[in-house]
Amino acid sequence: MAIAAIIGGLVLLTAGAEVLVRGAVGLARAVGLPSLIIGLTVVAFGTSAPELAVSTRAGLAGQADIALANVVGSNIFNVLFILGLSALIVPLAASAQLVRLDVPVMIGVCGLTWLFAVDGAIGRGEGIVLFVGVITYTALLIYMGKRKPPVVKPSGTDVAANKPMPLGFSVVLVAIGPGLLVLGARWLVDGAVDLARLLGVSELVIGLTIVAAGTSLPEAATSVVAGLRGQRDIAIGNVVGSNIFNVLAVLGAAASITPGGVRVAPEALRFDIPVMMAVAVACLPIFYTGGRICRAEGAMFLAYYAAYVAFLVLTAVHHASLPVFKTAMLGFAVPLSALGVGISIVLWRRTLHAARTPQ
Repeated sequence: MAIAAIIGGLVLLTAGAEVLVRGAVGLARAVGLPSLIIGLTVVAFGTSAPELAVSTRAGLAGQADIALANVVGSNIFNVLFILGLSALIVPLAASAQLVRLDVPVMIGVCGLTWLFAVDGAIGRGEGIVLFVGVITYTALLIYMGKRKPPVVKPSGTDVAANKPMPLGFSVVLVAIGPGLLVLGARWLVDGAVDLARLLGVSELVIGLTIVAAGTSLPEAATSVVAGLRGQRDIAIGNVVGSNIFNVLAVLGAAASITPGGVRVAPEALRFDIPVMMAVAVACLPIFYTGGRICRAEGAMFLAYYAAYVAFLVLTAVHHASLPVFKTAMLGFAVPLSALGVGISIVLWRRTLHAARTPQ
């Protein structure tokens, strides 16, 4: 039954991602919005439905740690794992709007969360501020999208997808897609947890890996399918938009309805929230250098996610190799990655300068 649930979950995730991407592209063309705007709003909000359900339910049940960890962990997973995997499969190109507006907004809301969390809790008033922020951001995106209608270019990867789709049918697909994704994620997580228990894997490892990433599986499936279908704006916009939605809407709603707000554990304030901020900031120079995420950068993101999970597990079990692991990461991996990004920026600026210099 556990294996059947895993297989069924994967099937539903794949089908839900395909349906949602098709509907989103059709909706973008029908209402005259760029696919990036649809990716940042409709697709991102739809695939974040599991996070919203989990965090609000946890807040009402008094499980503040789960409400916060769900948002922070999902944002880290979205950037390092989903963007990394998507770029490893198909190099992703970032639009100018992502670099100028959406990624800075993602960095800003992560910084605001950190600021709100300094006193050990995100109160109801702060939660309302966050939730009002998602309404303002969404209205701004729609306004910008309507001011600049998209130029539809056939991708050549899917002829059927380039044919006009009725507005009503697109809306139905967008409504069905998130439902399939949520159900598929639930089946996959439940099946994986049952299988892990049958194999004797500890509850700690399950919680830090399978369950933590489970609510972000819809984003993973949607971004990978969108990238393979040539809808790269949706692939990247889904991740960036989901991260913004997670902080503003999910965490905002949880803090607003939870008596006393959402408590912030000292461990989260010392490590996990700064990591969320760091991975958000890491997007900007990569997008800035040529406006694309290449396969090498995608592999680096995946490696850092593996290191993050390894650090959590080693810390939780107080493993003897933890000091060596921390030394290796801080003394070698992080400086080497920073050097690589710095070299990329220098080379990109030289290339740009050479292109502008008259021959």
